[in-house]
Amino acid sequence: MNLRHPPSAVVDGALVLVALFDVWVHVHADEPLQLACALGGAFALLLRHGKPLLTFLVTLPAVFFSDAIFASLAALYTLASVSRRRVILAVGVVAFTLCDLAPDINVSAEDLVTLSYTAATAAAAVFLGQLVQARRDLSQRIVEISEAREHERLLIAQTILAAERSQLAREMHDVVSHQVGLIAVRAGALQVGTPDPHAKEGASTIRRLSVQILDELRYMVSVLRAAGDRPTDLTPQPSLADLERLVDGSGIEARLTADLPGDLAPSVQRALYRTVQEGLTNVRKHAPGAATTIRLWQSDETVHVTVTNGPPTRSTIPLPSAHYGLTGLRQRAALLGGTLTCGPISDGGYQLRLDLPVKTTTPAPGGAGP
Repeated sequence: MNLRHPPSAVVDGALVLVALFDVWVHVHADEPLQLACALGGAFALLLRHGKPLLTFLVTLPAVFFSDAIFASLAALYTLASVSRRRVILAVGVVAFTLCDLAPDINVSAEDLVTLSYTAATAAAAVFLGQLVQARRDLSQRIVEISEAREHERLLIAQTILAAERSQLAREMHDVVSHQVGLIAVRAGALQVGTPDPHAKEGASTIRRLSVQILDELRYMVSVLRAAGDRPTDLTPQPSLADLERLVDGSGIEARLTADLPGDLAPSVQRALYRTVQEGLTNVRKHAPGAATTIRLWQSDETVHVTVTNGPPTRSTIPLPSAHYGLTGLRQRAALLGGTLTCGPISDGGYQLRLDLPVKTTTPAPGGAGP
């Protein structure tokens, strides 16, 4: 058991006991109306998590008819710890103050002092609740920031690996394909120009092997670029079938709509998945609490995905960012012959969009060139 955070049932029980003790101290048994209101307010604290506003309203009669005010203060604190509506909290402070002083208030200096103390007591409960809410939000943001940083580190590592693969592919193409191509050309010329049948057969064999080497080289280049239809990574790569699990585990209020065929190329499916993943990460990072809509569809020979979020509902913390995620997505989209766009929209939200051709421009082994 975590001693720093005891179970909510234990806390609720303790608050009810303290409220009952407050009733026992301030309410006499021969006053049935006051006793009923005070007991009702004390036991209403059991509902404070599910119905905080209703709980506070139920405790107000006890404040009006008696001096048992602990239950109402506890309910007001709970309401302040979960509500972001400052107007409701201000009205709650005023309501508590008026209920506490209404039975015997007179316009005098002493009553004004009492009024200020009562209002300060209610405001203290609200401030404490708001402080707890801010602490909870900050803890959540720290977790989200850690996840975003880990995701950025992973993207940086993938970007570096892709760059190394691309560099190696270019070197192999520049060093090997040119020389082998010359061998094939010379062998073809020898095959045509020599009258010796043995030389013709040898030249034909050399030319055939050279062409075969070029085809295998093109395949190796496409593998190193990691953009073909074949799985080239050491671990299983995500596909469209994993999208629902990604959205459900994102911790974001997101709605997924997908209308795509199931036979898309694995490279296209990975690009769509990574775009949704990066979009959800950016929503957590830059628009906490925003409702998000994810839509995937196909029109003609192009597949589309949009990740659209509304304005944030919680305060954001400015964070440094190198934008490696979007940079990697743009490079992936360009490699597959598509485009990636992003930017703010009219309602104060943000949209990330990827458009990819169904048939990518990635060369297949044995094609016209790497």
